[in-house]
Amino acid sequence: MNRSTIDLWVGVFVVLGLGALLFLALKVGNLASFSTAETYRVEARFSNIGGLKVRAPVKSSGVVVGRVDDIQFDSKKFTARVVMNIDKRYEFPKDTSVSILTSGLLGEQYIGVEAGGDSAMLKDGDTIKLTQSAVVLEKLI
Repeated sequence: MNRSTIDLWVGVFVVLGLGALLFLALKVGNLASFSTAETYRVEARFSNIGGLKVRAPVKSSGVVVGRVDDIQFDSKKFTARVVMNIDKRYEFPKDTSVSILTSGLLGEQYIGVEAGGDSAMLKDGDTIKLTQSAVVLEKLI
């Protein structure tokens, strides 16, 4: 093999390696999965969100049904207000409950959704009343 062929193959492997690193960085930052599907916004209030971050998954039965869109502190009620975008394909009853859960012992935090039994469904702009805050290990000890 001559020198230019070897240089070409080294360049190809470098580009593939950089592409793989970019893909992993996007996966770790929850930026690799974006959806253009129609969503509706719901909000919930928590007394403690732990390490929940924007773009964290919203899961029901282990299936990602949405993403956290915004997290703000309400200085009047002294609670965290979490806004979620839920895919319109998934409808949940008005008496649905949400909890902040952790994947594994030290994994990422996400919002778990437990469907209720009401016949009326959540609409855009509704607030979920039944919430359970994140478990803080320091308080358990």
